[in-house]
Amino acid sequence: MLESNTSGGLKRGEGPGTSPTERSVLASFELFDDVEPRLLPAIEQSGRYRRFSAQEQIVDRAAHSTDVFFIVSGRVRVVAYSMSGREITFDDLTAGQYFGEIAAIDGGPRSAGVMSVEDSLVLALPRRQFISVLADHPQVAMRVMQRLARIIRAADERIMDLSTLAANNRVQAELLRQARGDGTMRHTAIIQPIPVHSEIASRVSTTRETVARVLNELSRRGIVERTRTALIIRDVPRLRTMVEEVRG
Repeated sequence: MLESNTSGGLKRGEGPGTSPTERSVLASFELFDDVEPRLLPAIEQSGRYRRFSAQEQIVDRAAHSTDVFFIVSGRVRVVAYSMSGREITFDDLTAGQYFGEIAAIDGGPRSAGVMSVEDSLVLALPRRQFISVLADHPQVAMRVMQRLARIIRAADERIMDLSTLAANNRVQAELLRQARGDGTMRHTAIIQPIPVHSEIASRVSTTRETVARVLNELSRRGIVERTRTALIIRDVPRLRTMVEEVRG
């Protein structure tokens, strides 16, 4: 459970930006762009800093915990597991992003698990404080709603892909999603860190062998290129066309 993973965490009030006269670490989160900087240290001090080692569980799916976690450094992965134990990856989150808002909003169990991909530092904000921030700052509440809308849209797209696309097409669609995450969506996109075959497979419910076969074919056609540190999508429009043709 969550509490069993926090014995090594920092105590309340410890961590960066805890003095009211200092710039709060929350100032680096887009979620709080519309909150007066002088109000952020008090919000930060109501939370607790927690450190997690790589591959450590942060949140268990279905756990009855309601903190909202703000990633100060590191990278975490939102996951679920099938009855057979197969990992299903939903998303990777990095510094400046947050998770756990669904359980904080409705008080229900966690909808997914979260594990640290690398050593990570997070600020855990209690549900009561998070709800208070939403009530006091409508701009923050709107940003949270917009994020939830994006999650729903992404989930709808993935459900449709799983229902209508063959495995090789799902791999192509996932590469296109990650290319969009590059933020440029020009002719070329760079995916970093380079995704391993098992990670892509867990996102689209297929095997590593299928992923390898699709990447090799795309590489042969000059659409993708693997380097030591990144996967380069050399022809984003062509990849988009391939996916749209099978989606219909």
